[in-house]
Amino acid sequence: MKTTNYNIRLDPTIKAKAESTFAEFGLNLSEAINVFLHMSIKKCGFPFEIREPKLNSDTLSAIQETEQILEEYANGSRKPTSFSNASEMFAAMDLEDAKEGEIE
Repeated sequence: MKTTNYNIRLDPTIKAKAESTFAEFGLNLSEAINVFLHMSIKKCGFPFEIREPKLNSDTLSAIQETEQILEEYANGSRKPTSFSNASEMFAAMDLEDAKEGEIE
């Protein structure tokens, strides 16, 4: 079979993860790309659905809260808290939730 070369630029981390993933199927990266191309031809497009993930309001709220907390740590307005054990940590979380009205 006649072949041709095609060079692509990849993020080294993505490349390593992809190689590891495909190795589990007994394929190297070149073979996996060939499978992708063959399936794309067969399907007349991508061989899988491509779309933006739709996140529900709870997930979006959690993402925004996390980003806010990270920003507070970065700018110094929030300080990390240490706990002696898990029970102490959960008690503090319950207290925080109660203050926010999430637990009655």
